[in-house]
Amino acid sequence: MTWMNRRSPLLTVALPVVSLLIGAPGWSSPLPVDSHTASDLNPAANELTLDRGQRMSSWELGIGNREQEVEDREQAIGVLPLSPSPIAQATESRPDATQEESDRSSPVLEKWEQKIPNVLEDIKRDPSFRTRARLGLSYFPSTFDSLGWNVGVEDIFLARLGATGLTLSGDYQATFTGKRKAGGADLRYYLLPLGGYFNLAPVLGYRYLETPRYITDGLNVGFRVQAVLSRTGAADISLTQTWVAPQQSDEVGVTKLSFGFALTHNLRVSTDVEKQNSKQKKDTRYGISMEWMF
Repeated sequence: MTWMNRRSPLLTVALPVVSLLIGAPGWSSPLPVDSHTASDLNPAANELTLDRGQRMSSWELGIGNREQEVEDREQAIGVLPLSPSPIAQATESRPDATQEESDRSSPVLEKWEQKIPNVLEDIKRDPSFRTRARLGLSYFPSTFDSLGWNVGVEDIFLARLGATGLTLSGDYQATFTGKRKAGGADLRYYLLPLGGYFNLAPVLGYRYLETPRYITDGLNVGFRVQAVLSRTGAADISLTQTWVAPQQSDEVGVTKLSFGFALTHNLRVSTDVEKQNSKQKKDTRYGISMEWMF
């Protein structure tokens, strides 16, 4: 009794602790093996928690895979340098050679290296019109409204004297019935610079004329006035006045107005109106032709 009284305070503390350890229910144990929580009592909640854990794991795994792919791409870009194209390598390896070849292949630069040209003088010398061959149809209203054809060549350059030049031209025209014919060739000497937009040329040559009323041939002399609307044969208009067998009883004056317009670099269309004035009769011809420029 004395011992019990002496130890009573200690027993007072120890007994409740021992009773708790011995008589405590299993679900109150803090160890997860022996505990019975609310998830054990509710299996559906336990499965939901498991599904969420699996989804979180899959999501984290997907993020990890994407991060790994990004890292792989960055490493690939860093490891593999961009290689220049073969053309760029060739250009970088031979910049001076390429420039020299380009300079050598340019006739303009070669000309300038030899001597600085007079550009204004070159423009004056370079003809604003070109040599051309012509083939077309003709209409003769004063000869029974007959149809015919015409062929010719214009301004074949024979000689150039400074900025001026001498050319040769010829033509032939006739009805399909043969009742009217005309043809000839003449020289034209352009007095003004060939590269100008306006020029004047005396005409000297030979011409033959045949109609139902008369036949005339002989010296053909006169002049030609030419206005270039656009250089190199793109567009021009000309007026030619000549006299066949001048100062003779069968003299005939021939007036011709023509206009040409280019369709392509070498092909163009031309129209002309020609009048023959003689003592016997006045005749008219209209023509349309295709011209090839050289």
